[in-house]
Amino acid sequence: MKGKAFGIIDIANRAEKKRDIGLTMVLDKGLGYRAAQDLVEFASEYIDIIKLGWGTHRLSSEETVKRKIQLYTDNSILVSNGGTLFEIAYLQRKIDEFFEYAHQIGLTSVEISDGSIQISREERSEIIRRCKDMGFEVFTEVGKKDPFEDARLTIDYRVEEAKKDLDAGATKVIMEARESGKGIGVYDKAGKIKGDMVKKLTEGIGMRELMFEAPEKSQQVYFILNLGPEVNLGNIKPEDVIPLETLRRGLRGDTLGKL
Repeated sequence: MKGKAFGIIDIANRAEKKRDIGLTMVLDKGLGYRAAQDLVEFASEYIDIIKLGWGTHRLSSEETVKRKIQLYTDNSILVSNGGTLFEIAYLQRKIDEFFEYAHQIGLTSVEISDGSIQISREERSEIIRRCKDMGFEVFTEVGKKDPFEDARLTIDYRVEEAKKDLDAGATKVIMEARESGKGIGVYDKAGKIKGDMVKKLTEGIGMRELMFEAPEKSQQVYFILNLGPEVNLGNIKPEDVIPLETLRRGLRGDTLGKL
């Protein structure tokens, strides 16, 4: 790796951006502009998407949000809304205005989800197609934020929904896990991974099309060791971007000599 410190140490290569696999999606929960600058200065080449977490940026000034989006975009990072903000716009019957504003403010991708609301299959597909026509990269999310509702969703249902999203034009489908990574989707209440479920989802949908939310290190290690370093991972904390990349490259004890 030309120009990197400790260049005498050989490490595994990774595809350069724009990547189609091995994506890292970072959760921005309201970083200040200077913190965002520090993040991209040190780690932009390892970040593929930044999601403006749930509704956090509704509480920030428009000027600051636009500056951050431009900063991220200038560093070849896709920037997306949080799914919850879309869901609020849907409930308020403002999705047309929402997408127009997202375009004006500089978002390059959008997340479509129904984790806290209900959207019919037909309407969900139509929304995805509309976003694609507007030029957005579309990420969809499958799963419910309420653990009891989520537990009612079968693996077959999740696979079917993901395939329909992809057919409608989604770039990737995210498996819901919330910020905590516990008690939802592929995680039990302690945050441990349901291996059989991961296997069936990967076989049914395809690893290239799937993104697993994995906020905790133990979860990241599991996916990298079991699905390989090019697994797509989301809900990564800004401070964990470099640590995650070291896991992908075998530069940390958890994956050293195991990839």
